[in-house]
Amino acid sequence: MQKNKLWILAAAVIIAIGALIFWLSPNKGSTPAAENTDQQSTLAAGEMASSQAASTGGTSFSSRSQQDTEINCQMKLDSSNRLIVNEQTRNCFEYFITQYGEKSIEQIRKDFKTYIDEDYKEPALSQILDLWNRYMDYREKLGSLQAPNLSQDDPQYYRSVFNSTQNIRKQFFSDYEIEGLFGAENTYHIYTLKRLDVINDKSLSEQEKAQKLKALFDELPAEWKENLEQINKLEDLRKLTADIKARGGSAEEIHQMRTNLVGPEATQRLEKLDTQRADWKSNVNSYLSERDSIMKSGMGDDAKQKAVNQLRGQYFKAKEDQLRVNTFETLHDQGEKLPFSE
Repeated sequence: MQKNKLWILAAAVIIAIGALIFWLSPNKGSTPAAENTDQQSTLAAGEMASSQAASTGGTSFSSRSQQDTEINCQMKLDSSNRLIVNEQTRNCFEYFITQYGEKSIEQIRKDFKTYIDEDYKEPALSQILDLWNRYMDYREKLGSLQAPNLSQDDPQYYRSVFNSTQNIRKQFFSDYEIEGLFGAENTYHIYTLKRLDVINDKSLSEQEKAQKLKALFDELPAEWKENLEQINKLEDLRKLTADIKARGGSAEEIHQMRTNLVGPEATQRLEKLDTQRADWKSNVNSYLSERDSIMKSGMGDDAKQKAVNQLRGQYFKAKEDQLRVNTFETLHDQGEKLPFSE
């Protein structure tokens, strides 16, 4: 569950940052990076939540859309019955907040207080309610954050959003609370901003960018690497390859960039894929050119169709390739750009 939620966050690299400016920005999943490593005795508040849900049917504190879900409140307490602030705390808050639209803010606040009053004792009770109230105020303040007067294509746009969000957090939370509530998210956003800086640094060659991007990626916690590797490396490969081709760079430069970014074995696989794509593109273009000649000839319609079918079989032996080229034929006849992979 944690990895699935983390994957959703990772798949929305830029959107995740921009979404911070909205009142009901999507909740992100918890990750091991934000877990408090304090090995003191903990009380599994989730067990108490399950007991409460059983006694009320799980309906008192859930919106209609959440009826088939368990209340996501597994906050941890230390041996002194004090709250350990971590991402589970935030997940609990967000479980209630995401009911907005089905419930009013006033009802959400009331439901949360009732839920916490039933399951927690002092001093944790006061701590949780105090942090909850400040979190709600923070979310409301976040909704008033104005978008920067910059183009979203400008890397500074997202840095400005991130910095503004960080400043708002400092108004409501201590450093310990910020790390507990937002530590994993901050790790991701800081990595993303550094990555944008590298990609947009015109003083670096593509090969140097690849080295720096790999170094940034290697610094990430293991759980982030697992979920971001395919997405970000694919995006970086496309961007740097396009940059090299745009300035007329050589195949050797592309080879070196790829080696720096993904290593020699992956580079060999990519170059094999390049060859396959080039062969496909050549075959399609040659086939379409000869097909045009047939269609413009003086043959009858039946003869044309028979000749085209024979031609297609000559160029494309596999049945799946013959089906695939149908799309190219249609787009070609419509004068559209052919969807070759680059």
